[in-house]
Amino acid sequence: MERPQPTFQVDGAEIRKRRMEVGLTLRQCAKEAGMSHSYLSEIETGLKTDMRPPTYTALRTALQIQTDNHQLLAPTDETEHRKDSRGRDEDAPRPHPEDG
Repeated sequence: MERPQPTFQVDGAEIRKRRMEVGLTLRQCAKEAGMSHSYLSEIETGLKTDMRPPTYTALRTALQIQTDNHQLLAPTDETEHRKDSRGRDEDAPRPHPEDG
């Protein structure tokens, strides 16, 4: 029995940010990556979060992202910053009460 092809969990906001940094419209980027602009739009807005490896590779190439750069991937438990009850990063320095 053949295992299904793995997928990448991508971060649509990062994809959109990078696309804009390189100066591509949604349609231009989609065309360069060999996908429909509606699919790319769904990725960027978070309606879809999974990409198959060939699609992810093509998008990464269109956005000029190196192979070892994981900028377009969704944060995992290991890379996501933990937040405290007030929504602040737990590792961030705390303001001194007298600075307030």
